[in-house]
Amino acid sequence: MLDLFERLALEAGREIMRVYRAGGAVEHKADASPVTEADRGAERIILAGLRAAYPSIPCVAEEEVSAGIVPAGLGEAFFLVDPLDGTKEFVNRRTDFTVNIALVRAGVPEVGVVFAPCTGRLFAGRPGGAGLVEVDSSFHAGRRRPIAVRAGKPPLAVVASRSHNTPETDAYIAGLGKTEIVSVGSSLKFCLLAAAAADVYPRFGRTMEWDTAAGDAVLRAAGGTTVTLDGAPLAYGKRDQPHDSDFANPYFIARGAT
Repeated sequence: MLDLFERLALEAGREIMRVYRAGGAVEHKADASPVTEADRGAERIILAGLRAAYPSIPCVAEEEVSAGIVPAGLGEAFFLVDPLDGTKEFVNRRTDFTVNIALVRAGVPEVGVVFAPCTGRLFAGRPGGAGLVEVDSSFHAGRRRPIAVRAGKPPLAVVASRSHNTPETDAYIAGLGKTEIVSVGSSLKFCLLAAAAADVYPRFGRTMEWDTAAGDAVLRAAGGTTVTLDGAPLAYGKRDQPHDSDFANPYFIARGAT
Protein backbone atom coordinates (compact mmCIF):
# COMPACT_ATOMS: atom_id res chain seq x y z
CA MET A 1 0.00 0.00 0.00
CA LEU A 2 2.78 2.46 0.80
CA ASP A 3 4.27 1.88 -2.66
CA LEU A 4 0.90 2.80 -4.20
CA PHE A 5 0.66 5.93 -2.03
CA GLU A 6 4.11 7.01 -3.17
CA ARG A 7 3.33 6.42 -6.85
CA LEU A 8 0.04 8.32 -6.69
CA ALA A 9 1.63 11.19 -4.76
CA LEU A 10 4.30 11.54 -7.45
CA GLU A 11 1.70 11.47 -10.24
CA ALA A 12 -0.38 14.07 -8.41
CA GLY A 13 2.73 16.17 -7.80
CA ARG A 14 3.52 16.15 -11.51
CA GLU A 15 0.03 17.49 -12.28
CA ILE A 16 0.30 20.12 -9.55
CA MET A 17 3.61 21.38 -10.90
CA ARG A 18 2.19 21.55 -14.42
CA VAL A 19 -0.48 23.93 -13.18
CA TYR A 20 1.99 25.77 -10.92
CA ARG A 21 4.24 26.57 -13.90
CA ALA A 22 1.39 27.41 -16.27
CA GLY A 23 -0.60 29.50 -13.80
CA GLY A 24 -4.36 29.39 -13.61
CA ALA A 25 -7.49 30.83 -12.09
CA VAL A 26 -8.19 30.66 -8.37
CA GLU A 27 -11.73 30.00 -7.20
CA HIS A 28 -13.16 30.09 -3.69
CA LYS A 29 -15.32 27.50 -1.99
CA ALA A 30 -18.27 28.16 0.31
CA ASP A 31 -15.95 28.52 3.31
CA ALA A 32 -13.88 31.13 1.39
CA SER A 33 -10.87 28.84 1.11
CA PRO A 34 -9.12 28.83 -2.28
CA VAL A 35 -9.28 25.97 -4.78
CA THR A 36 -7.49 25.57 -8.11
CA GLU A 37 -7.28 23.30 -11.12
CA ALA A 38 -4.30 21.69 -9.40
CA ASP A 39 -6.39 20.65 -6.35
CA ARG A 40 -9.03 19.01 -8.52
CA GLY A 41 -6.68 17.37 -10.99
CA ALA A 42 -4.47 15.90 -8.26
CA GLU A 43 -7.49 14.57 -6.38
CA ARG A 44 -8.83 12.83 -9.49
CA ILE A 45 -5.49 11.07 -9.98
CA ILE A 46 -5.25 9.92 -6.38
CA LEU A 47 -8.84 8.75 -6.02
CA ALA A 48 -8.78 6.83 -9.31
CA GLY A 49 -5.69 4.95 -8.17
CA LEU A 50 -6.96 4.21 -4.67
CA ARG A 51 -10.38 3.05 -5.84
CA ALA A 52 -8.91 0.82 -8.53
CA ALA A 53 -6.55 -0.88 -6.10
CA TYR A 54 -8.81 -0.97 -3.02
CA PRO A 55 -12.45 -0.70 -4.15
CA SER A 56 -13.80 -1.79 -0.77
CA ILE A 57 -12.04 0.94 1.26
CA PRO A 58 -13.94 4.26 1.43
CA CYS A 59 -12.19 7.48 0.42
CA VAL A 60 -12.66 10.82 2.18
CA ALA A 61 -11.12 13.56 0.04
CA GLU A 62 -11.18 17.31 0.58
CA GLU A 63 -12.62 18.43 -2.74
CA GLU A 64 -15.21 15.64 -2.87
CA VAL A 65 -16.37 16.50 0.65
CA SER A 66 -16.60 20.15 -0.39
CA ALA A 67 -18.85 19.02 -3.25
CA GLY A 68 -21.02 16.99 -0.86
CA ILE A 69 -19.58 13.58 -1.79
CA VAL A 70 -19.02 11.70 1.47
CA PRO A 71 -19.07 7.93 2.10
CA ALA A 72 -22.18 6.84 3.96
CA GLY A 73 -20.11 4.66 6.29
CA LEU A 74 -16.40 4.42 6.96
CA GLY A 75 -16.01 1.03 8.59
CA GLU A 76 -12.76 -0.10 10.19
CA ALA A 77 -10.46 1.50 7.60
CA PHE A 78 -10.68 4.42 5.17
CA PHE A 79 -8.43 6.69 3.14
CA LEU A 80 -8.00 10.41 3.82
CA VAL A 81 -6.77 12.56 0.94
CA ASP A 82 -5.73 16.19 0.71
CA PRO A 83 -4.55 16.53 -2.89
CA LEU A 84 -2.97 19.94 -2.35
CA ASP A 85 -2.38 20.92 1.25
CA GLY A 86 -1.28 24.54 1.43
CA THR A 87 -3.29 25.95 -1.47
CA LYS A 88 -2.59 29.46 -0.14
CA GLU A 89 1.15 28.75 -0.42
CA PHE A 90 0.58 27.39 -3.93
CA VAL A 91 -1.40 30.47 -5.00
CA ASN A 92 1.21 32.81 -3.48
CA ARG A 93 4.01 31.02 -5.39
CA ARG A 94 5.66 29.60 -2.28
CA THR A 95 7.15 26.11 -2.24
CA ASP A 96 5.82 24.51 0.96
CA PHE A 97 2.65 22.86 -0.32
CA THR A 98 2.15 19.11 -0.27
CA VAL A 99 0.23 16.08 -1.47
CA ASN A 100 -1.23 14.08 1.44
CA ILE A 101 -2.50 10.49 1.35
CA ALA A 102 -3.25 8.42 4.45
CA LEU A 103 -4.84 5.19 5.57
CA VAL A 104 -6.76 5.38 8.85
CA ARG A 105 -7.53 2.18 10.72
CA ALA A 106 -9.60 2.13 13.93
CA GLY A 107 -9.23 5.90 14.24
CA VAL A 108 -5.43 5.83 13.94
CA PRO A 109 -3.43 7.21 10.97
CA GLU A 110 -1.51 4.05 10.13
CA VAL A 111 0.13 4.67 6.74
CA GLY A 112 0.85 8.03 5.15
CA VAL A 113 2.85 9.93 2.57
CA VAL A 114 3.51 13.66 2.33
CA PHE A 115 5.09 14.84 -0.92
CA ALA A 116 6.44 18.36 -1.44
CA PRO A 117 6.71 18.57 -5.25
CA CYS A 118 8.59 21.88 -5.35
CA THR A 119 11.45 20.58 -3.24
CA GLY A 120 11.40 16.91 -4.25
CA ARG A 121 10.98 15.55 -0.73
CA LEU A 122 8.61 12.68 0.00
CA PHE A 123 8.03 11.66 3.61
CA ALA A 124 6.55 8.22 4.21
CA GLY A 125 5.45 6.40 7.34
CA ARG A 126 3.96 3.04 8.25
CA PRO A 127 4.10 0.71 11.27
CA GLY A 128 7.76 -0.02 11.78
CA GLY A 129 9.27 3.28 10.76
CA ALA A 130 9.39 6.41 8.64
CA GLY A 131 11.60 7.56 5.80
CA LEU A 132 12.50 10.44 3.52
CA VAL A 133 12.71 9.86 -0.24
CA GLU A 134 14.54 12.17 -2.63
CA VAL A 135 12.54 12.77 -5.83
CA ASP A 136 14.18 14.10 -9.00
CA SER A 137 12.81 16.68 -11.43
CA SER A 138 11.27 13.89 -13.54
CA PHE A 139 9.31 12.70 -10.49
CA HIS A 140 11.29 9.51 -10.03
CA ALA A 141 12.00 8.32 -6.50
CA GLY A 142 15.69 8.08 -5.64
CA ARG A 143 17.70 7.77 -2.46
CA ARG A 144 15.87 6.82 0.72
CA ARG A 145 16.90 7.20 4.30
CA PRO A 146 15.16 6.43 7.58
CA ILE A 147 14.04 9.30 9.80
CA ALA A 148 13.15 9.47 13.48
CA VAL A 149 12.24 12.15 16.00
CA ARG A 150 14.84 13.64 18.31
CA ALA A 151 14.95 14.23 22.03
CA GLY A 152 14.27 17.94 22.37
CA LYS A 153 16.68 20.14 24.31
CA PRO A 154 16.29 23.86 25.10
CA PRO A 155 15.80 25.97 23.16
CA LEU A 156 13.04 23.88 21.62
CA ALA A 157 12.37 24.38 17.92
CA VAL A 158 8.67 25.14 17.64
CA VAL A 159 6.86 24.88 14.32
CA ALA A 160 4.30 27.61 13.70
CA SER A 161 1.90 28.04 10.81
CA ARG A 162 2.75 30.76 8.32
CA SER A 163 -0.90 31.33 7.37
CA HIS A 164 -2.94 30.36 10.43
CA ASN A 165 -1.22 31.47 13.64
CA THR A 166 -3.42 32.48 16.60
CA PRO A 167 -3.05 34.28 19.97
CA GLU A 168 -3.56 30.91 21.71
CA THR A 169 -0.60 29.50 19.79
CA ASP A 170 1.56 32.47 20.76
CA ALA A 171 0.59 32.04 24.42
CA TYR A 172 1.43 28.33 24.37
CA ILE A 173 4.82 29.00 22.80
CA ALA A 174 5.56 31.69 25.39
CA GLY A 175 4.93 29.12 28.12
CA LEU A 176 7.63 26.82 26.74
CA GLY A 177 10.42 29.19 27.73
CA LYS A 178 13.28 29.87 25.36
CA THR A 179 12.39 28.64 21.88
CA GLU A 180 13.33 28.94 18.25
CA ILE A 181 10.46 29.44 15.81
CA VAL A 182 10.33 27.57 12.52
CA SER A 183 7.64 28.84 10.15
CA VAL A 184 6.40 26.56 7.39
CA GLY A 185 3.14 25.82 5.63
CA SER A 186 1.07 22.67 5.09
CA SER A 187 1.65 19.24 6.63
CA LEU A 188 5.40 19.76 6.42
CA LYS A 189 5.10 20.89 10.04
CA PHE A 190 4.60 17.27 11.10
CA CYS A 191 7.42 16.16 8.83
CA LEU A 192 9.93 18.55 10.39
CA LEU A 193 9.28 16.87 13.72
CA ALA A 194 9.52 13.42 12.17
CA ALA A 195 12.86 14.26 10.55
CA ALA A 196 14.37 15.66 13.77
CA ALA A 197 14.37 19.22 12.44
CA ALA A 198 11.94 20.54 15.09
CA ASP A 199 10.45 19.53 18.44
CA VAL A 200 6.89 20.80 18.94
CA TYR A 201 3.98 21.79 16.71
CA PRO A 202 1.09 23.37 18.65
CA ARG A 203 -2.11 23.88 16.67
CA PHE A 204 -4.69 26.19 18.23
CA GLY A 205 -6.61 26.76 15.04
CA ARG A 206 -9.03 24.94 12.80
CA THR A 207 -7.87 21.92 10.83
CA MET A 208 -9.64 19.07 9.10
CA GLU A 209 -8.65 15.44 9.22
CA TRP A 210 -7.38 15.42 5.63
CA ASP A 211 -5.03 18.28 6.60
CA THR A 212 -3.34 16.24 9.30
CA ALA A 213 -3.70 12.48 8.76
CA ALA A 214 -0.76 11.86 6.41
CA GLY A 215 1.69 14.02 8.32
CA ASP A 216 0.47 12.58 11.61
CA ALA A 217 1.03 9.05 10.26
CA VAL A 218 4.61 9.96 9.32
CA LEU A 219 5.24 11.54 12.73
CA ARG A 220 3.85 8.58 14.67
CA ALA A 221 5.87 6.14 12.54
CA ALA A 222 8.98 8.21 13.35
CA GLY A 223 8.33 7.94 17.10
CA GLY A 224 6.37 11.12 17.75
CA THR A 225 2.89 11.81 19.11
CA THR A 226 -0.12 13.99 18.34
CA VAL A 227 -2.50 14.57 21.23
CA THR A 228 -5.49 16.77 21.99
CA LEU A 229 -5.37 19.29 24.82
CA ASP A 230 -6.66 16.66 27.28
CA GLY A 231 -3.75 14.36 26.39
CA ALA A 232 -5.68 11.83 24.28
CA PRO A 233 -4.27 10.74 20.90
CA LEU A 234 -5.80 12.71 18.04
CA ALA A 235 -8.46 10.41 16.55
CA TYR A 236 -9.77 10.19 12.99
CA GLY A 237 -13.16 9.40 11.50
CA LYS A 238 -15.04 11.93 13.63
CA ARG A 239 -18.68 12.18 12.51
CA ASP A 240 -21.80 13.76 13.99
CA GLN A 241 -19.85 16.07 16.26
CA PRO A 242 -22.22 18.19 18.36
CA HIS A 243 -20.19 21.39 18.15
CA ASP A 244 -18.38 21.06 14.81
CA SER A 245 -18.64 19.58 11.34
CA ASP A 246 -17.72 16.06 10.31
CA PHE A 247 -13.95 15.43 10.16
CA ALA A 248 -13.04 18.66 11.98
CA ASN A 249 -10.15 18.37 14.43
CA PRO A 250 -9.93 19.82 17.93
CA TYR A 251 -6.82 21.76 18.93
CA PHE A 252 -3.77 19.53 19.29
CA ILE A 253 -0.08 19.37 20.17
CA ALA A 254 2.30 17.33 17.99
CA ARG A 255 5.67 16.43 19.50
CA GLY A 256 8.84 14.62 18.76
CA ALA A 257 10.57 12.85 21.65
CA THR A 258 10.20 15.79 24.05
